[in-house]
Amino acid sequence: MVNTALNFSGISKSFFGVKVLKGVSFAVPTGRTVGLVGENGAGKSTLMNILGGNLQPDAGCLSLNGRPYAPRSPHEAAAAGIAFIHQELNLFTNLSIAENLFLTSFPTRAGLIQNGSIRSRTVELLKEAGLDLDPDTLVERLSAGERQLVEIAKALSIEPRVIILDEPTTSLTARETEHLFALLGRLRERGIAMIYISHALNDVLRLCDDIVVLRDGEVVGSGARAEFTADRIISLMVGREISQLFPKRETKPREQEILQVAGVSQPGIVKDVTFALRRGEVLGISGLMGSGRTELARILFGLDPMMRGTIRLEGESIETQPPMQRVTRGLAFLTESRRDEGLCMEASIADNLSLASAPRQARGLLGWLDGSAIAKAVAHIREAVTLTASARSEQPVKSLSGGNQQKVVLGKWLLNEPKVFILDEPTRGIDVGAKFEVYTLINQLAERGAGVLIISSEIEELIGLCDRILVMSRGEVRDEVRCEAFDRERILKAALHDGYSHFTAEKGGRGE
Repeated sequence: MVNTALNFSGISKSFFGVKVLKGVSFAVPTGRTVGLVGENGAGKSTLMNILGGNLQPDAGCLSLNGRPYAPRSPHEAAAAGIAFIHQELNLFTNLSIAENLFLTSFPTRAGLIQNGSIRSRTVELLKEAGLDLDPDTLVERLSAGERQLVEIAKALSIEPRVIILDEPTTSLTARETEHLFALLGRLRERGIAMIYISHALNDVLRLCDDIVVLRDGEVVGSGARAEFTADRIISLMVGREISQLFPKRETKPREQEILQVAGVSQPGIVKDVTFALRRGEVLGISGLMGSGRTELARILFGLDPMMRGTIRLEGESIETQPPMQRVTRGLAFLTESRRDEGLCMEASIADNLSLASAPRQARGLLGWLDGSAIAKAVAHIREAVTLTASARSEQPVKSLSGGNQQKVVLGKWLLNEPKVFILDEPTRGIDVGAKFEVYTLINQLAERGAGVLIISSEIEELIGLCDRILVMSRGEVRDEVRCEAFDRERILKAALHDGYSHFTAEKGGRGE
């Protein structure tokens, strides 16, 4: 008989008269992983805040190992053995690994911190997490994958009964993801129950024993993993059948080349990259982490240097121009990290939307900003990117879901009416419904005549959206694949360069 580690029974919660959780019930068995999926706004965060003691339910109850569980604070939740590993890691990068692990609970004797005990215990926890690192290493020196495992080691320090992982693979390479999954398998064998929250449905189907689907605050599907496919999960999440994940684009690329890149090189980064982007074209760039994709985007936008080559926008050379001048010429860049580089998280939605166009809105010799003109423009952009109606322009952008934050990042460029958009991982960490809306925006940009360059780790995304795909490996373009010849196996082999021979080909171009 399978024991239940954690049980949710009839959990309900309302904010200002709006029900966000409606009688949610499901169990998390000991030694099993439950995948919790749903669109942004489905109620996942509210439910986890109740579990973590940040909120109290209006109705319903929880039990932990068969006993009533009603935490009034995160401290009480941690004391009960509930550990959270958030998408945005809670580590201080200027402190050592050991200091991060024991920040709130340094071992002491007679009021003195026991450094020897801290080091030895840190080594033990790191070993459990599969890491061989010096406890005195500063977190800022660790890779994203190592930081994720340090966060798990931190969770293990409280001897958890239940671990909740929120989008744990978002910033990880394929190798780091495999390492993480192996560790989670070992924790499961030790009897630790886990709740795994992710928009990466392939990861959910691979890792989880059971799956729970939330929609509009209700459980609309639950059961063993074998009962689910990705298509069924998507259908349950959005409340309708999904036969096509990508919106159709009616227009075709025009003949006119708007961006011409020739022989762009930077030693050790990119080598002799040459391509042209046409008006109305969506051009994808595929490749593994470290292939030079993001580095190329930063060079094109002027953030990083290049040793040789030319970059022409509408025939005019821009390779010596700084980023701000390239923006004025018609270039827009959506970075892969919207929180760190794309948004001012504490600023309002309106301020973020007007950020990139502020120089354009300036008036007079002193550069005064026209507040009324900006307000009108912001209202227009909000409508264009279909920002959630409940979001007020004056509220901080950090309060929005990931999907709506990404719409703000896209929207802030629209006021400039760019000619070329460079989009680096435009749908990372957002749900399938929000992805469809972002895809629709991308198609609209192309239909209006802009050139769109998309960098993505999801091959299916590139196949579904693009007219052509360039495949990079070790800083070079190894292959160019046109939509009529899109083939997952071919793209993977080019990305790996000397590659593998056993992949399942998944053919089909844009709009099929």
